[in-house]
Amino acid sequence: MNRKPVVAIVGRPNVGKSTFVNRLAGSRNSIVDDQPGVTRDRIYFDVEWMNKVFTVIDTGGIVPGDEDEIMVSIFDQAKIACDEADKIIFLVDGKDGVNPVDYDIANILRQSGKPVFLAVNKLDNPESYLMVNDFYSLALGEPLGISALHGSGGVGDLLDLITEDFEEAGENDTDNSTIKIAIVGRPNAGKSSIVNALLNEDRVIVSDISGTTRDSIDSTLTYKDREFIIVDTAGIRKKSKVDYGVEKFAVDRAIRSIRDCDVALLVIDAAEGISDQDKKISSIITEAGKGLIIAINKWDLIEDKKSNTINQYDKKLANDIPFLEFAPKIYISAKTKQRLNQIFDRAAEVYEQCTKRVSTGLLNKVVKELYALNPPATVKGKRLKILYATQIGIKPPVFVLFANNSDLLKDHYKRYIENKLREAFGFFGTPIKIFVRERSEKDKR
Repeated sequence: MNRKPVVAIVGRPNVGKSTFVNRLAGSRNSIVDDQPGVTRDRIYFDVEWMNKVFTVIDTGGIVPGDEDEIMVSIFDQAKIACDEADKIIFLVDGKDGVNPVDYDIANILRQSGKPVFLAVNKLDNPESYLMVNDFYSLALGEPLGISALHGSGGVGDLLDLITEDFEEAGENDTDNSTIKIAIVGRPNAGKSSIVNALLNEDRVIVSDISGTTRDSIDSTLTYKDREFIIVDTAGIRKKSKVDYGVEKFAVDRAIRSIRDCDVALLVIDAAEGISDQDKKISSIITEAGKGLIIAINKWDLIEDKKSNTINQYDKKLANDIPFLEFAPKIYISAKTKQRLNQIFDRAAEVYEQCTKRVSTGLLNKVVKELYALNPPATVKGKRLKILYATQIGIKPPVFVLFANNSDLLKDHYKRYIENKLREAFGFFGTPIKIFVRERSEKDKR
């Protein structure tokens, strides 16, 4: 698969970078708020313009010289984005006019040696276009007026200029074997540290400040000739502790990332163990029908480890979360990089289980045997009869049981069927969905 061209969008805080990205991507992907510095990390989106596909990097607002820890990290992220990019869009605020910080950023961008396109944003009415001429003073060529909010002005002209030497997308540019892994969990469980350790770079801002990651952030890498997309998400706290606004958007985005992924990696702090909130997150994952891996992070901090420490921890997890017994557990350390590659190995295995199909003949043989081994109890003199079964879907595996009476299939017997299907076919790491449809015996195949 050919590498897509990369375009970075940079500028000082609150000039409308995320609004512009949302306009390009056609959805509210980045968090938009009036508070400066809302976008902290660099966030990647694929954009198509006139059958040309390229990757856009949305960056945090740059304030050169600001000594605040988070602002320094944002500046570093923006510099890395510029290094990665083939072209750069420098977004400035047409309402505010030229700002002294804009001159500092312009000097930095000239030193990058990359093609820079100067876009003057927030020109939401014809009169405001008079402000464009002021930005010639930045000495970055002709400024182009746009309105990211309305999609008007020179947005199309800007995209035409940027993509004029990009190749048109081919029909076979997609790779269906790519596995998307969403890294989820409570705040401060070490999710961003895991991402950085996997990528061997400071891809995501890591800080002891809870809630540093606000957006869901995608990174692509290759392991054993297979492509993986790693999605770092905001920590999901209890609803009662989530402030409305930016953090709520971030939590909603994390939940949406779960729904969009192939496999979710639920990160648990080894010292704290599994919490009620972790259980709720796992429920979101299983209800969404996604593959699940439980990663016990910060394993290096567990003292006096012995040969059976992992076994003991496994038993404790089995007691605390018996309903997640199907999910593989890995014991890792983002700090020491201990067993991190197991994330990819397990994800590939779980994805295979999520997409597994069972032939109707073999499935019915297993269902017939499990029924004979342990027939369901009668309910008011009536007994459930399973006439036949078939698999109707994958990701997750979905099965339909055709039976004489759907009301006779009780939850405990459905769990029994699920356990027996797992014994027979594996389905390790993936939820299973079982539905019942009524069919009379004379309709039996």
